[in-house]
Amino acid sequence: MHEPFAELAFLLIITSAVGVIAVHLRQPVLIAYIIVGIVVGPAGFSFVQVHDQVDLLAQIGVTVLLFLVGLKLDLQHVRHIGPVALATGLGQLGFTIIFGFLLILLLGKDWLTALYVAIALTFSSTIIIVKLLTDKRELDSLHGRIAVGFLIVQDIAVVLAMMVMSAIRGDMDAVGLSGWMIAASLIFRVSLTVLLMFFVMWYVMPSLVRFIARSQELLLIFAIAWGTSLAALGEWVGFSKEAGAFMAGFSLASTHFRDAISARLTGVRDFLLLFFFIDLGAKLDFSMLGAELWSAAALSFFVLIGNPIIVMVIMGYMGYRKRTGFLAGLTVAQISEFSIVFIAMGISLGHLEQSALGLTTLVGVVTIALSTYMILYSQRLYEYLSRWLSVFERARPYRELSMEQQRSIVNDPKIIIFGLGRHGARVLIHMCNHGVGALGVDFDPEAIRGLRQRDMPVRYGDAEDPAFLSSLPFANVDWIVTTIPEWSANQALLRALDEAGFKGRIIGLVRDDEHALALQQAGVTRVVNIFQEAAGHAADYLAREIEADEKEKS
Repeated sequence: MHEPFAELAFLLIITSAVGVIAVHLRQPVLIAYIIVGIVVGPAGFSFVQVHDQVDLLAQIGVTVLLFLVGLKLDLQHVRHIGPVALATGLGQLGFTIIFGFLLILLLGKDWLTALYVAIALTFSSTIIIVKLLTDKRELDSLHGRIAVGFLIVQDIAVVLAMMVMSAIRGDMDAVGLSGWMIAASLIFRVSLTVLLMFFVMWYVMPSLVRFIARSQELLLIFAIAWGTSLAALGEWVGFSKEAGAFMAGFSLASTHFRDAISARLTGVRDFLLLFFFIDLGAKLDFSMLGAELWSAAALSFFVLIGNPIIVMVIMGYMGYRKRTGFLAGLTVAQISEFSIVFIAMGISLGHLEQSALGLTTLVGVVTIALSTYMILYSQRLYEYLSRWLSVFERARPYRELSMEQQRSIVNDPKIIIFGLGRHGARVLIHMCNHGVGALGVDFDPEAIRGLRQRDMPVRYGDAEDPAFLSSLPFANVDWIVTTIPEWSANQALLRALDEAGFKGRIIGLVRDDEHALALQQAGVTRVVNIFQEAAGHAADYLAREIEADEKEKS
C-alpha cells in the first residue's frame, strides 16, 4: 500500500480501533495514538510509508494546539488568577525544575538535557485534566477552579520557556558573544515581539475580527490562517513555530469571539494532534529506549508523588483543607502533551539528542496512564490516605471557609438566554434590571457589541455547538430561555444541552404554532407564542378599556 490517501484512511481506521480500546480502559486517547505510531512505523510492521504527509499534519496540529493555548489566556483571566493558583503553580514549577534538574543530573545526563527535561516535567495536560474534571462534574468545584488556575500559570510558563529556548538558538553557537550580549539580544527580541502583539491586539484585531465574524465559516478559516502565518513568521524571525502560534492565539484572546473560535477549533486540534502522536510513536527508537527505562521509572515516580506533595504543602499553608489540596494535587501528577512538544522543539533546534524525546515520552505514557486512574478514583484514594494527610492541613483552614462563600452573580448566572434579537435582548435587560443573574448568547457580532456597550453580560458563540456549550457556566443555571426562531437550530440546541448534562428547565419563545408544538413534543418546560401573547394582552387591554368606557357612558 503506497497510495497516500489509502494509507491515511487505513491509519485512521487502525487509530479508531485502538482508540476504542483506550476509551474502554478509561485512558486518554493520546496513548492510543502513540501505540498506533509504534505499530505502523518502522519499529513495528511498517504498514504506513506516508511519513512526510503525517509529519506535515503533525506540525499543523502543534500549531493549532499552541494557538488555542494563547487564545485561552485572556488578560482579564490572567489578572484574576487567585493567589492560591499563582502561588501553588509557581511553587510546583520551581520545585519540579530545581529538584528535577538535580535528579536528572544524577541519572547521568548533561546539563542542557537535564534543564530541558526538568522544565518538561513541570507541565500538566490541560486537555486531560479538563476532560476528566468535566466528566466527574468537578470543573466548577473549589479544587477544579484552583486546578484551572494551575493550568493558566503552566501555559504561560511553557510558552515563555519555548520563546527563551528558541530565541537563543542562534546565539548559543555564535562566536565572540558574551553572556550579557546574548541576554540583551534575547530581551530585545522578546520586548519587540510583545510591543507588536499589544499594538495588534488593541488597534487591529477587534475591528477586523468583528467584521470577519459575520461569517462563522470565514472566522474559522481566518483563525487557522492567522495561527499558521504567525507560526511561520515566528520561525523566520528566530523564534519557533510554537511560540509564533501562541502569540497568534494570544492576540485574539481579548476579543469577544475567542470562545466561538476555540469551540470550532477544538475538533480540528484533536484531529490533527493524533498525527503528532502517531508521528512521535513512529520515530521512537527502541534500541535507545532500553537504557532509559530506569531513568523513566525514577522520573515518573518523582512526578506522580513529588508534584502532588508540593501542591498539598503550599495549599495547606495557605489555609485550605487537606481534601482540597489532595484533589488539586492529583491534577499535576502527570506530564503534558506540551512536554513532548517542548522536547521535540529542543531537538529541532539542535539542543537535544533524540534519546531525550524517548525518555520524556516514556515518562508521559506512565504518568498519564496512572494519574488518569488516580483522578477518576480520587475520592476512594483520599478516603484510604486521609489519616496520613492531616500534616498538610492547618487547624483552621480559614481561606477555604471564606472562599466557598464567594460566588458572584456574573460568574454564576441563574438564567442563560440563547438568541439576542429584539425579544431575547429585552428578556436579558429586564432580568439584569431585576437583579437576576443572567447571561446572553448569540452569534451575531453586532448584537453582542450593542449589548456589551450597555454593560450586559453576553457571550458570542454558536448555540448549536456542544464544544461551545461546554464552556458556559452551567453550575448554578436553573433556566434556559431560547428565542432562536428556527426549529432545526432549537433542536440542535436541545441535543447539545442534553450532551452537556443540563438538568434545569427550558422556556421557548416562538412565533408560530408549528414551532411551539415541536418544542412541546421535545419536552420544553414552557412555550410562549410571542404574537399570540401580544395579541392576547392587546385584546385584554382593549376589552378592559371598552368596558370602562361603557361604564362611564352609563
